Amino acid sequence: MKITLIGTGNMGSAFAKQLSGAGHIVRITGRDIAKAKALADQYAHASAHVASDALGDSDVVVLATAFDHATAALQSLGDLPGKVVIDITNPLSADYMSLTVGHVTSASEEIAKAIPHANVVKAFNTLFAQVLADGPKFADNQTGSVFVASDSERAKQTAIALARSLGWNTVDAGGLVNARYLEPLAGLNIYLGYGAGLGTSIAPVWLSK
Repeated sequence: MKITLIGTGNMGSAFAKQLSGAGHIVRITGRDIAKAKALADQYAHASAHVASDALGDSDVVVLATAFDHATAALQSLGDLPGKVVIDITNPLSADYMSLTVGHVTSASEEIAKAIPHANVVKAFNTLFAQVLADGPKFADNQTGSVFVASDSERAKQTAIALARSLGWNTVDAGGLVNARYLEPLAGLNIYLGYGAGLGTSIAPVWLSK
């Protein structure tokens, strides 16, 4: 796939590594173009672009920013009609120990309202950056899970195909409204990793017989 990646932090860097390694063409952008270029220079299938030039002919946009910067980052790309936007954000408080929205909305639903002509899909938000960077294999040969929620079937199938191309199992989590469940699940994972001291090599995994 041809993918525009917004964000050069821990999650953005992990995505750049995994997407390029799987052979996807990655156009990287961020608030600091020098950082985007330094990240892109590490990978054969990646290039850095200022926001206004970052969309190009990409099929998919991966949003790997903080939730507070998400809308502005997406709007900086220009028009997004029909584009699949994979939202990995979580609406976290400053100490990462609580969510700033929930119950009656979610980060993904708010982002979808801000870019109504795009197809927003929630995915990858329950993974720590270290887990994403290291790949989907866990202890006892378990394969990690990516939960996918969207009101657009095309967006959902695109995110599922992308996750599987990186080696992840996928779980269809229904419509975008179910981001209201996935974001608290990420919050629990963050608590377990940091608050309970289990570390950042953990992730929720869906097991089935």
